[in-house]
Amino acid sequence: MADEVTALPQIEGVMDFSALFSQLLNGLAEASSLFLVAAGLSLIFGVTRIVNFAHGSFYMLGLYIAYSIVEHLMGSMGAAGFWLGLALAAISVGLIGAVVEIVLLRRIYKAPELFQLLATFALVLVINDAVLGYWGAEELLGRRAPGLSGSIDILGRQFPTYNFFLIAIGPVVLGLVWLLLVRTRWGVLVRAATQDREMLGALGVNQAWLFTSVFALGAMLAGLGGAVQLPREPASLSLDLRTIGEAFVIVVVGGMGSLPGAYVAALLIAEIKALCIGLGSMTLFGVSVSFSKLTLVIEFLVMAVVLVIRPWGLMGKPQATSRNSAPVEAPMRPGSATFRWLIGALLLGLAVLPLLSSWLPYASVLTQDVLVTVLFAVSLHFIMGPGGLHSFGHAAYFGLGAYGAAILFKVLTMPMPMAFAFAPLVAGLGAFVFGWFCVRLSGVYLAMLTLAFSQIVWSVVFQWEDVTGGSNGITGIWPSSWLDGTRYYYLTLVLVALSIFLVRRILFAPFGYALRAARDSALRADAIGIDVKRVQWLAFVIAGVFAGLAGTLYIFSKGSISPDAMAVGKSVDGLVMVLLGGIQNLLGPVVGASVFSVLQDSIMRATDYWRAVFGGVILLLVLVFAQGIAGFFQQVGGGWHAWRYRSPAREASVPTAMEKQA
Repeated sequence: MADEVTALPQIEGVMDFSALFSQLLNGLAEASSLFLVAAGLSLIFGVTRIVNFAHGSFYMLGLYIAYSIVEHLMGSMGAAGFWLGLALAAISVGLIGAVVEIVLLRRIYKAPELFQLLATFALVLVINDAVLGYWGAEELLGRRAPGLSGSIDILGRQFPTYNFFLIAIGPVVLGLVWLLLVRTRWGVLVRAATQDREMLGALGVNQAWLFTSVFALGAMLAGLGGAVQLPREPASLSLDLRTIGEAFVIVVVGGMGSLPGAYVAALLIAEIKALCIGLGSMTLFGVSVSFSKLTLVIEFLVMAVVLVIRPWGLMGKPQATSRNSAPVEAPMRPGSATFRWLIGALLLGLAVLPLLSSWLPYASVLTQDVLVTVLFAVSLHFIMGPGGLHSFGHAAYFGLGAYGAAILFKVLTMPMPMAFAFAPLVAGLGAFVFGWFCVRLSGVYLAMLTLAFSQIVWSVVFQWEDVTGGSNGITGIWPSSWLDGTRYYYLTLVLVALSIFLVRRILFAPFGYALRAARDSALRADAIGIDVKRVQWLAFVIAGVFAGLAGTLYIFSKGSISPDAMAVGKSVDGLVMVLLGGIQNLLGPVVGASVFSVLQDSIMRATDYWRAVFGGVILLLVLVFAQGIAGFFQQVGGGWHAWRYRSPAREASVPTAMEKQA
């Protein structure tokens, strides 16, 4: 008995069973809502093979449209107007999805997968500003559901009646979609398309309209998921990115293309989150543990564990070898003499720029920001282009470098030069640990595991307030007095130029050839003695060090850092830069980052609706420059060279075979 009494204090704060049961019921309701969004995303990916980044925007549109329709119909139809409004909102989003597929996505089905992702990301920006222009920036809370607005007493606690409706709608939709896929001819065609789209086209099936119908159904499910949240959640502009992150996690954990897997994953993640909320703060063996804080990152922890143990998800199948992310790359050649002269002239112009501050006062400040952005993009391109490793979480290493410098400098009171030197190694250490797991996956699963690790790092930084400052970040991080002003600009210019030069040297070294061999054919590379995983792992570390250097340069130029600098948006920005410039061109990240930074800066200062304008520019660039800006001009230059070589004057001067024999 004495042993039992002394053991009880080791675990304190255990909640009662009724509260835990209530939270688990809430988890079931949340699971159904998440499943509706994830089911549409999984269906679209299974048939079209497009990772639809705009799927969260369809969810947001469903909630906003439901708000407007319900407000209009309930005034004339009463209670029936609420339920009709939810259905009409879902159908409206489905029609919007069909228009998006016909107008945009049909034009890029044959484009590299990452360019499709870039196009759907641009849609996120356009839709977000369209919603802002029509509904405004304020949150909109809808009406309560007629007949389901009360609550029920369960074990002494009040549970919302509407949540029972949400608990039921998930399995009902799963059953209906399953019947549609199994019992109808359309469903047979959809399942055939998930197995072999080319064979389906050879049999005479109109793939265009099949893809349109699938995309419309997926968008409608996302819209329904948003619409049914009307009584529970206010409509806000932040729902798109928040929802797409959760939907990606559920689809990947369940298995890409598996609807039952998506439902199981939604149940698993929602119940774990509910359990963390229910447990709250507890003391385990004398250590205070806040389980409620884990809700910020618990789904990414689950995804990381699942992908490490079962790389293709709980109910998915091993992923087939995906098509390359870009056209076949021409052999890399060192720059010509003309190219080196142009680079020298560019560096000279950048060096002279601060001397023109009286005429261009803002130019050197913007250029310094662009240089840091270029280095971040170059580090990401190093593993994405030559390495073929797609990363959705590269901002983690940018943030580790920045926070590493801040903590070493301010918390550990290390001299600025030493903190500056060691901070990129902190990022390299993070890449060393995470890269070991990431390089064992490929395709979408690799990208999502990098996202999971990035979100875990973000959560630690966000919640470790005693060291990182939490959401407020760390301020007062300035370079030494001998490096202030123009001197720091020149330091940034020299380090970025040397880093890009070093990356090029690495790519032309035997390691660079081994890295590209592993990308193009892992089996052949392994057959000739290349340790593919070790080469990719080392490339991950190198990219992390350079990204950490970019973060270090950033924090000493801005004087502060916050968790936003390593959020998902930063990683997406890096993807956009690399893809805009051209993933298979060494100048691609430099051009893409420069164009991205200048466009974003100029558009943000020109209009409040900069997201829509910026998204439209990205869409235009994707449609016009299918190989990126640098790749396009390289292709034009190659065509010009070929035209000159085949010009009539030159052909007349070249002897024919018969003339040679004569």
